Amino acid sequence: MVGDQDEALAWYTEKLGFEKVVDMDAGGWRWITVAAPGQADEFTISLIDPSVRPDVEADVRSLMARGGLNGVIIQTDDARAAYEELSARGVEFTSEPEEFFYGIDCGFRDPFGNAFRLTQVAAVPAEPTPANTPS
Repeated sequence: MVGDQDEALAWYTEKLGFEKVVDMDAGGWRWITVAAPGQADEFTISLIDPSVRPDVEADVRSLMARGGLNGVIIQTDDARAAYEELSARGVEFTSEPEEFFYGIDCGFRDPFGNAFRLTQVAAVPAEPTPANTPS
């Protein structure tokens, strides 16, 4: 869910580097999807305005404001390079890249509080220990 579809479309395409896949009138509400370049057949994100469901809109907006909506994990081949590239575009990260037993991982949120993890999966995961496991 996003609070402003035009702002979300700009953020996802200009800062995250995604491509607009769909932007259409869906019979009284706007349907927008975005995807990583060249991956629209595999994975898209719908940028839905909570006003499409007036019965739960206030609850959804409250959860968004408090960062209470669960996130998405985006896999990359180089988490540190992606972190630097996205930071330069203005994406604000909630954590810097860190090594964990499963690979290198960092987090960010979109302007509406939706959480994302950017993860570089290790070729061979290490044995989980308290030192290499997220807290």
